[in-house]
Amino acid sequence: MDFRFTREQEAFRKQVRGFLGQELPAGWAGQDEDYGDEAWAFTQRMRKRLAAKGWLTMAWPKEYGGMGAPHIQQMIFAEEMAYHRAPGRDGQGVGMVGPTLMINGTEEQKKQHLGAIGRGEVVWCQGYSEPGSGSDLASLQTRAAADGDDFVINGQKIWTSGAHRADWVHVLTRTDPNAPKHRGISYFMVPVKTPGITVRPLINMANLHGFNEVFFDNVRVPRRNMIGEENRGWYVATTTLDFERSGVDRAASARRTLEELVEFARETKRNGQRLAADPTVAGRLAELRVEVEVCRMLCYRIGWMQSKGLVPNAESSMGKLYGSELQQRLAGAGVAIMGLYGQLAAGSKWAPLRGRFERAYLTSVSSTIAAGTSEIQRNIISQRGLGLPRG
Repeated sequence: MDFRFTREQEAFRKQVRGFLGQELPAGWAGQDEDYGDEAWAFTQRMRKRLAAKGWLTMAWPKEYGGMGAPHIQQMIFAEEMAYHRAPGRDGQGVGMVGPTLMINGTEEQKKQHLGAIGRGEVVWCQGYSEPGSGSDLASLQTRAAADGDDFVINGQKIWTSGAHRADWVHVLTRTDPNAPKHRGISYFMVPVKTPGITVRPLINMANLHGFNEVFFDNVRVPRRNMIGEENRGWYVATTTLDFERSGVDRAASARRTLEELVEFARETKRNGQRLAADPTVAGRLAELRVEVEVCRMLCYRIGWMQSKGLVPNAESSMGKLYGSELQQRLAGAGVAIMGLYGQLAAGSKWAPLRGRFERAYLTSVSSTIAAGTSEIQRNIISQRGLGLPRG
């Protein structure tokens, strides 16, 4: 692959930067994942503006409302949005549900959902994990029992990001309890306002509300809302997970965060000496710069494979694994370099960089668990990438 971008691609990157320079407030440094009403309203406005420009679904085929843009162009857009911490992208609807429906959905499902997703009119969340089914997702126990033209769902999902803001949830259920665990699962789309669904907030250790637990109590959903074949939902879900893990966001976010840390080290003195002049600090920052670039190249490779019509399965896991562990290393290094001040939360007048590293240190704990644990990613890489046998 060629790591250089074409003149047209660089021009598009410049266009995205210009748009963000106009749309984001002066001095913008990002917003919390715990969207308050005002922040959420801004996110929705940004999403509509992106949709109006065609950027929200730029790589979707034209017949589904997209621009048919190259995957490399979509990757550039995602990288710039993440680097500038700009809200408005739709990781669930655009990044997961839409592509999954294009491959496995019926024509009725495509007509009902793809247009609304592309216009930024609907918010999705993901109902996969359960209290006893995380890494071993196929052991899930949420049941969907057939009842005429409907299915009745009972069970519980957990760590459901954004469920308190969502209109729809795409959810995995067990429809054949007697089948082997991977072969008795079906995949549904369910409106969150359906009677019997209860969303309860989960506040993380950074005191942010992003996660939720979702309860299904005799929730009735039409059979037509099933994605793919009955009892074949696991294989549809693995397609969805490939889309979830293939982003460049982690590399771009890490690059921006590292740049801020480097600037802090250059401007801050300790014992009369700038932190950046300390060989230990300088060495660690240099190591992180190399790691960020490695992560970036891994993600570029994924985008290049997609542009060639290839499915980056093991490669997506490589990007997710390296990127999520890099987030933890970067957060830990930042807190250590800042010393005791690095432990101060946002809101404290003495917190460096508005408490960003204190928050990153806490929130990055879950980064190697969410969207598939590091152990799961290593299994995928070894089996599907290297062809090694199961242990």
